[in-house]
Amino acid sequence: MEILSQMWSFLGLLTVLQNVLPSQILSLLHSFYESLQDFFSPFAYFEIPEFNDYCGVDVNDLYRHVNLYLNSVNPATTCRRFTLSRSKSSNRISFTVAPNHTVHDSFNGHTLSWTHHVETVQDSLDERRSFSLKLPKRHRQALLSPYLELVTSRAEEFERVSRERRLFTNNGHGSYESGWVSVPFRHPSTFETLALEPQLRQQITDDLTAFANGKEFYHRVGRAWKRGYLLYGPPGSGKSSLIAAMANYLCYDVYDLELTKVSDNSELRALLIQTTNRSIIVIEDIDCSVDLTADRLSKTKRTTPAKGSSRDEGEENGRVTLSGLLNFTDGLWSCCGEERIIVFTTNHRDNVDPALVRCGRMDVHVSLGTCGIHAFKALAANYLGLESHPLFDVVESCIRSGGTLTPAQVGEILLRNRRDAEVAIKAVISAMQARILGAEREPIEYEEMAKSPESVERGLMESPENWEASSPGKCVGKKRKEGGSGSSWEKKVKFLVRLRSLTKSDSGRRGC
Repeated sequence: MEILSQMWSFLGLLTVLQNVLPSQILSLLHSFYESLQDFFSPFAYFEIPEFNDYCGVDVNDLYRHVNLYLNSVNPATTCRRFTLSRSKSSNRISFTVAPNHTVHDSFNGHTLSWTHHVETVQDSLDERRSFSLKLPKRHRQALLSPYLELVTSRAEEFERVSRERRLFTNNGHGSYESGWVSVPFRHPSTFETLALEPQLRQQITDDLTAFANGKEFYHRVGRAWKRGYLLYGPPGSGKSSLIAAMANYLCYDVYDLELTKVSDNSELRALLIQTTNRSIIVIEDIDCSVDLTADRLSKTKRTTPAKGSSRDEGEENGRVTLSGLLNFTDGLWSCCGEERIIVFTTNHRDNVDPALVRCGRMDVHVSLGTCGIHAFKALAANYLGLESHPLFDVVESCIRSGGTLTPAQVGEILLRNRRDAEVAIKAVISAMQARILGAEREPIEYEEMAKSPESVERGLMESPENWEASSPGKCVGKKRKEGGSGSSWEKKVKFLVRLRSLTKSDSGRRGC
């Protein structure tokens, strides 16, 4: 009781002094007390306010980075109270440390802590928020800068992964404040579900990973932090799906640039400036823009402009020129941002102007062709849930013999017959055998074969003369007599008979 009475007396004295002494002296005493406490304390404290000024206008990025960093390290084990929220631009639930609660962290063998302070401004409904960092005083010089760099890098990575990705397209008004309109990008394609050969998949993912982590390398060698990809192959080979898989792998936004909506080179540069970092800029079917990718020899046959004219014909007519597109991909204006990937797609690589696809503009050329055995197995796993099947050997034999289909054709057949895995695979074999026989079939005929895979056996029972008669517009018999190609037909017949025997033997093993 005596101790309590002394404490009450001391508190009463402090109250009297606070009411009697001037505010300047009280402030001086408070500063002296804090200095004395800091001198004897083994820790150093650093305040990070939410705003850089007292007006609440200039936002402190470091405060936002600390909040994101604490989300990325999941401090649920060291703090018991959080404030949960989710914004429109994010696909994750984020949390904030509750007011006046502390989160502990470790760095280089030292224990650090973050305390979230929230104070109500006097005579106002506003709140003043800040984070307080506590770390060992003896090691503050060695810990502070590296630790804050780690906090910033982790926060930026977490923000990139957790935010909602967007798909942009140009609206034909690139010279205005915003020449792009966007929708949420939710394409489900990934490298795990993509119909690619394993070696090609590994090469692409390794290159994308090296690019995303190459900030210091690109700055050291003096190159713009960008990468160019040329995707070429027949229709249905998976070029658009590969772009979506790249965007999902890197968590980048996608800008689908429609050149027909761009009026001139100035608008093209304005659109480039408006793109953000960590994005993929896509120009599909680049060979279809005849004015941009026409052969240079044909351009020299045109009428030469008068002397003293430095602008080319396309620019004078107010159109996007080849020179403007080259500057877009590899000029001074292409360095206005960082961590960008430019992708061109084409069905015919030879029709693209060589200047567009040289090294430095299109650094990686990816050939996407027909479906190989590994790609077929990936499609079978996606559509049918099959990791293995006895008929896979028959499919592999058809692929080796030239009966290849594009991933889109195989996927359509598997999708149509997904309720019965064996019927689906036999339908694929039917389409491949038709390709081996050289029958130019329309998509509706593939549908018929998918519905009745038994047509393969009926075709095998027929003679080569009936195959020739069933192929309209082809004089196969004359070719066999004139060109001596009968041996190739005999090989095809023997191969199909062997496939038929394999199919029958497999059915016998299953009791069909």
